[in-house]
Amino acid sequence: MGSIPTLQRPFGMLGYLYHRGVLLKDFAAWSRELTERVRSHGHSLAAATGRAVRYLQSSTERKEAVVRAVIEREGIKQGLVGVWSAVEPCRTFFLHKDRQKKHLVLESGFGKCLHHYFYFVHQVFGLLHLRLQTWFPFTVTIGLNGHEWMARQMDAAGLGYRRAENAFLWLEDPAAAQALADAQHKSDWAQLLDGLLKQCHPLAVAELCEPIGQRYYWSLKESEFSTDVLFNSPSELAAIYPRLLRYGMEHFGSREVLRFLGKSVPAHGVHGKFQGELNTSLSQRAEGVRIKHYAAGNTLKMYDKHGSVLRVETTINEPKEFRVYRKGGKDGTAAWRPMRKAVADLHRRAVVSRAANQRYLKACAAVPLEERTGEVADTIFRPVVREGRRYRALNPWGTEDARLLEVINDGSWKLNGFRNRDLRATLEKGKCLTPAARKSQAARVTRRLRLLRAHGLIKKIPKTHRYLLTERGQQIVSALQTARTTSLNQLLEIAA
Repeated sequence: MGSIPTLQRPFGMLGYLYHRGVLLKDFAAWSRELTERVRSHGHSLAAATGRAVRYLQSSTERKEAVVRAVIEREGIKQGLVGVWSAVEPCRTFFLHKDRQKKHLVLESGFGKCLHHYFYFVHQVFGLLHLRLQTWFPFTVTIGLNGHEWMARQMDAAGLGYRRAENAFLWLEDPAAAQALADAQHKSDWAQLLDGLLKQCHPLAVAELCEPIGQRYYWSLKESEFSTDVLFNSPSELAAIYPRLLRYGMEHFGSREVLRFLGKSVPAHGVHGKFQGELNTSLSQRAEGVRIKHYAAGNTLKMYDKHGSVLRVETTINEPKEFRVYRKGGKDGTAAWRPMRKAVADLHRRAVVSRAANQRYLKACAAVPLEERTGEVADTIFRPVVREGRRYRALNPWGTEDARLLEVINDGSWKLNGFRNRDLRATLEKGKCLTPAARKSQAARVTRRLRLLRAHGLIKKIPKTHRYLLTERGQQIVSALQTARTTSLNQLLEIAA
């Protein structure tokens, strides 16, 4: 979104009018003349390229579907596709008379005005649109799609791919394609976006910005960062997708969702400083079923596309929930500060979103798939010998071992791991132990950690006292916990 900072508040707007020598009584006529020139440029741009300006009766009409139909019908490869106009809600300025003070008052509020949508097949970005509010404060919104951009990048690099709408079903060189996608976040965004603005809204600089020495400020209203897992065939994804959805609904609670989004989650409770709303939903779409997790205005979701693509996507609407290392404050020192909506923090936004997607996918990797529970967990039912020492078999149906496996499978450990004292605090919660009993308990937990390591369920984090579940351990423990918590009726239904 592009905006002129001074024109976002009534006080700034009054200063702007004073600087331009415009009285409040002349504001309506002066702004109408400026608006007519802005709209006239849209018509001139369309006429110069042989395109049409189409008025939409409803602002809810799906414009992109109409645009793609025009592109296909007219065979447009590059340049302006057309200009669409629609009356839509916006934030703008109003004048009213204050009868007590007997003068005009300028106020900001929500209203409606005509918006122009410029659709391009851009030589760099592919299909995009620029939405221009044709009345003060002349806010601009640009919609870019990274997959469109990436297709152009791969065309220029000579890389083969197969694409369906907003997804790639096959890539000739995935590593090279990923490198091209990573380069997007390092672009000079202000320069790229200013170029689009100048083409569609030339009055922005000459008439609006230059008289007050400002330029359009670019920020992100919303960002979507997706990670796609490509399957060889739709049947392979269809075989596991229902299990992934069920696992997400049953095992990804509020603590897990916060952890996926990079929040520090304590061993007990949710999050001491978290004040927002957390919830998870499962919805049926035209393409299939989607699971979506909400956390303080930001979302993390998983869905399938075109049968063979599993997509995990992080959407950020409230960047202040995350941190970026930047300069700020009165002294200008660098520190971890709240992320801004400005495009200056876009690279950090991409880093945060990618990490969230990867944590989610890693958690999904623990879902038991093709192997039977007995096959997965067979090794732990037998004694093992490690470095000349024999370790007993585990009994996941026994009370003590079952409780231990349940504790180490807690999602709060998956990011930073767990320590001896973390397990003791959980296993002996609510018990009042003497110092001698605590010492004995610590030794006992140490022996149980050795047992788990011997069976390959956990691994030690180097140079720490913390442990993590191994990938195989995640599979085994999750499979056993699922089997343990499944009711007899459910097992009989499966057997039938």
